[in-house]
Amino acid sequence: MQEDLIERLIEQFRTLPGVGYKTAQRYAFSIIEGKEERAKKFADAILEAKAKIGFCKVCGNFTDKDICNICKTRDRKIICVVAEPKDILSMEKVKSYNGVYHVLFGTISPLEHRGPNDIKIKELLSRVQNDNVEEVIMATNPDVEGDATAMYIAKILKPLGIKVTRLAQGVSMGSDLEYADEITLSKAMEDRKQL
Repeated sequence: MQEDLIERLIEQFRTLPGVGYKTAQRYAFSIIEGKEERAKKFADAILEAKAKIGFCKVCGNFTDKDICNICKTRDRKIICVVAEPKDILSMEKVKSYNGVYHVLFGTISPLEHRGPNDIKIKELLSRVQNDNVEEVIMATNPDVEGDATAMYIAKILKPLGIKVTRLAQGVSMGSDLEYADEITLSKAMEDRKQL
Protein backbone atom coordinates (compact mmCIF):
# COMPACT_ATOMS: atom_id res chain seq x y z
CA MET A 1 0.00 0.00 0.00
CA GLN A 2 2.76 2.46 0.97
CA GLU A 3 4.69 1.74 -2.25
CA ASP A 4 1.51 2.20 -4.29
CA LEU A 5 1.02 5.68 -2.81
CA ILE A 6 4.63 6.63 -3.56
CA GLU A 7 4.38 5.31 -7.12
CA ARG A 8 1.11 7.20 -7.61
CA LEU A 9 2.77 10.44 -6.49
CA ILE A 10 5.78 9.77 -8.75
CA GLU A 11 3.47 9.12 -11.71
CA GLN A 12 1.65 12.40 -11.10
CA PHE A 13 4.94 14.32 -11.19
CA ARG A 14 5.89 12.42 -14.36
CA THR A 15 2.83 13.90 -16.11
CA LEU A 16 4.58 17.29 -16.05
CA PRO A 17 6.50 18.24 -19.21
CA GLY A 18 10.19 17.39 -19.11
CA VAL A 19 9.98 15.39 -15.88
CA GLY A 20 11.40 11.88 -16.15
CA TYR A 21 11.18 9.08 -13.62
CA LYS A 22 14.28 10.04 -11.57
CA THR A 23 13.24 13.70 -11.28
CA ALA A 24 9.66 12.71 -10.41
CA GLN A 25 11.04 10.37 -7.76
CA ARG A 26 13.15 13.20 -6.24
CA TYR A 27 10.09 15.49 -6.18
CA ALA A 28 7.94 12.80 -4.56
CA PHE A 29 10.51 12.05 -1.84
CA SER A 30 10.98 15.78 -1.22
CA ILE A 31 7.24 16.12 -0.57
CA ILE A 32 7.09 12.98 1.60
CA GLU A 33 10.17 13.86 3.65
CA GLY A 34 9.28 17.54 4.02
CA LYS A 35 6.99 19.12 6.56
CA GLU A 36 3.25 18.62 6.18
CA GLU A 37 2.74 22.42 6.08
CA ARG A 38 4.98 22.65 3.00
CA ALA A 39 3.02 19.89 1.23
CA LYS A 40 -0.26 21.61 2.11
CA LYS A 41 0.97 24.98 0.75
CA PHE A 42 2.14 23.26 -2.43
CA ALA A 43 -1.20 21.50 -2.94
CA ASP A 44 -3.17 24.68 -2.11
CA ALA A 45 -1.10 26.73 -4.59
CA ILE A 46 -1.83 24.23 -7.36
CA LEU A 47 -5.56 24.10 -6.63
CA GLU A 48 -5.88 27.88 -6.27
CA ALA A 49 -3.98 28.53 -9.51
CA LYS A 50 -6.11 25.98 -11.36
CA ALA A 51 -9.33 27.51 -9.99
CA LYS A 52 -8.51 31.20 -10.43
CA ILE A 53 -6.16 31.60 -13.40
CA GLY A 54 -7.72 32.02 -16.81
CA PHE A 55 -7.04 34.04 -19.95
CA CYS A 56 -7.08 37.80 -20.48
CA LYS A 57 -10.13 38.79 -22.55
CA VAL A 58 -7.99 41.16 -24.63
CA CYS A 59 -4.71 39.36 -25.36
CA GLY A 60 -5.05 35.77 -24.12
CA ASN A 61 -2.32 36.01 -21.46
CA PHE A 62 -2.63 34.04 -18.21
CA THR A 63 -4.28 36.18 -15.54
CA ASP A 64 -6.54 36.00 -12.50
CA LYS A 65 -8.47 39.08 -13.71
CA ASP A 66 -10.66 39.79 -16.75
CA ILE A 67 -7.94 41.96 -18.30
CA CYS A 68 -4.24 41.41 -17.48
CA ASN A 69 -1.98 44.15 -16.12
CA ILE A 70 0.00 44.31 -19.38
CA CYS A 71 -3.11 45.21 -21.39
CA LYS A 72 -4.16 47.77 -18.76
CA THR A 73 -0.86 49.64 -18.54
CA ARG A 74 1.12 49.27 -21.79
CA ASP A 75 1.29 50.99 -25.17
CA ARG A 76 -1.44 49.47 -27.38
CA LYS A 77 0.08 50.79 -30.61
CA ILE A 78 2.57 47.89 -30.68
CA ILE A 79 1.41 44.27 -30.49
CA CYS A 80 3.81 41.34 -30.10
CA VAL A 81 2.18 38.18 -31.48
CA VAL A 82 3.06 34.87 -29.78
CA ALA A 83 1.78 31.33 -30.24
CA GLU A 84 1.07 30.45 -26.59
CA PRO A 85 0.54 32.34 -23.29
CA LYS A 86 3.75 30.87 -21.86
CA ASP A 87 5.69 32.67 -24.62
CA ILE A 88 4.78 35.99 -22.99
CA LEU A 89 6.79 35.01 -19.89
CA SER A 90 9.84 34.45 -22.10
CA MET A 91 9.38 37.76 -23.92
CA GLU A 92 8.94 39.64 -20.64
CA LYS A 93 12.48 38.66 -19.61
CA VAL A 94 13.70 41.26 -22.12
CA LYS A 95 12.35 44.05 -19.86
CA SER A 96 12.68 46.67 -22.61
CA TYR A 97 9.42 45.93 -24.45
CA ASN A 98 6.56 48.28 -23.52
CA GLY A 99 3.86 47.13 -25.94
CA VAL A 100 1.07 44.59 -25.53
CA TYR A 101 0.71 40.99 -26.67
CA HIS A 102 -1.64 38.83 -28.68
CA VAL A 103 -1.78 35.06 -28.16
CA LEU A 104 -2.75 33.01 -31.21
CA PHE A 105 -3.22 29.76 -29.26
CA GLY A 106 -1.29 27.79 -31.88
CA THR A 107 0.20 28.22 -35.31
CA ILE A 108 -0.88 27.28 -38.81
CA SER A 109 -0.01 23.61 -39.27
CA PRO A 110 -1.52 21.66 -42.17
CA LEU A 111 -0.02 18.43 -40.81
CA GLU A 112 -2.01 18.88 -37.61
CA HIS A 113 -5.08 20.05 -39.56
CA ARG A 114 -4.85 23.55 -38.03
CA GLY A 115 -5.54 26.41 -40.39
CA PRO A 116 -5.90 30.20 -40.02
CA ASN A 117 -9.48 29.89 -38.77
CA ASP A 118 -8.38 27.59 -35.93
CA ILE A 119 -6.19 30.21 -34.22
CA LYS A 120 -6.90 33.78 -33.03
CA ILE A 121 -6.09 35.71 -36.23
CA LYS A 122 -9.55 37.33 -36.54
CA GLU A 123 -9.20 38.68 -33.01
CA LEU A 124 -5.78 40.11 -33.90
CA LEU A 125 -7.25 41.89 -36.95
CA SER A 126 -10.00 43.34 -34.79
CA ARG A 127 -7.47 44.68 -32.28
CA VAL A 128 -5.28 46.14 -35.02
CA GLN A 129 -8.21 48.05 -36.48
CA ASN A 130 -9.79 49.16 -33.18
CA ASP A 131 -6.62 50.20 -31.33
CA ASN A 132 -4.89 52.15 -34.14
CA VAL A 133 -1.93 49.76 -34.03
CA GLU A 134 1.24 50.96 -35.76
CA GLU A 135 3.40 47.83 -35.54
CA VAL A 136 2.88 44.09 -35.15
CA ILE A 137 5.92 42.08 -34.06
CA MET A 138 5.77 38.42 -35.05
CA ALA A 139 7.37 36.39 -32.24
CA THR A 140 6.35 32.89 -33.29
CA ASN A 141 8.96 30.12 -33.17
CA PRO A 142 11.51 30.07 -36.01
CA ASP A 143 10.20 26.80 -37.45
CA VAL A 144 8.05 25.90 -40.46
CA GLU A 145 4.74 26.50 -38.65
CA GLY A 146 5.91 29.71 -36.97
CA ASP A 147 7.29 31.11 -40.22
CA ALA A 148 4.14 30.17 -42.16
CA THR A 149 1.95 31.84 -39.54
CA ALA A 150 4.11 34.99 -39.51
CA MET A 151 4.04 35.23 -43.32
CA TYR A 152 0.26 34.68 -43.45
CA ILE A 153 -0.42 37.42 -40.88
CA ALA A 154 2.03 39.82 -42.57
CA LYS A 155 0.25 39.27 -45.89
CA ILE A 156 -3.07 40.25 -44.28
CA LEU A 157 -1.74 43.28 -42.35
CA LYS A 158 0.51 44.95 -44.93
CA PRO A 159 -2.39 46.20 -47.12
CA LEU A 160 -3.76 47.92 -43.98
CA GLY A 161 -0.56 50.00 -43.73
CA ILE A 162 0.60 48.23 -40.57
CA LYS A 163 4.34 47.77 -40.06
CA VAL A 164 4.98 44.04 -39.58
CA THR A 165 8.33 42.91 -38.17
CA ARG A 166 9.80 39.54 -37.21
CA LEU A 167 12.22 38.79 -34.39
CA ALA A 168 15.79 38.51 -35.69
CA GLN A 169 17.27 35.03 -35.83
CA GLY A 170 20.78 33.75 -35.88
CA VAL A 171 23.81 33.03 -33.70
CA SER A 172 23.24 33.39 -29.95
CA MET A 173 25.34 35.77 -27.85
CA GLY A 174 28.27 33.98 -26.27
CA SER A 175 28.14 30.95 -28.57
CA ASP A 176 30.93 29.65 -30.80
CA LEU A 177 30.49 29.68 -34.57
CA GLU A 178 31.97 26.20 -34.83
CA TYR A 179 28.93 24.78 -33.00
CA ALA A 180 26.28 26.63 -35.03
CA ASP A 181 24.41 24.66 -37.68
CA GLU A 182 24.07 25.75 -41.31
CA ILE A 183 20.49 27.03 -40.97
CA THR A 184 21.36 29.20 -37.96
CA LEU A 185 24.41 30.63 -39.72
CA SER A 186 22.39 31.24 -42.88
CA LYS A 187 19.74 33.14 -40.89
CA ALA A 188 22.44 35.12 -39.09
CA MET A 189 23.94 36.09 -42.46
CA GLU A 190 20.52 37.18 -43.81
CA ASP A 191 19.64 39.21 -40.71
CA ARG A 192 23.03 40.96 -40.39
CA LYS A 193 23.04 44.65 -39.48
CA GLN A 194 25.32 47.51 -40.45
CA LEU A 195 27.76 48.63 -37.76
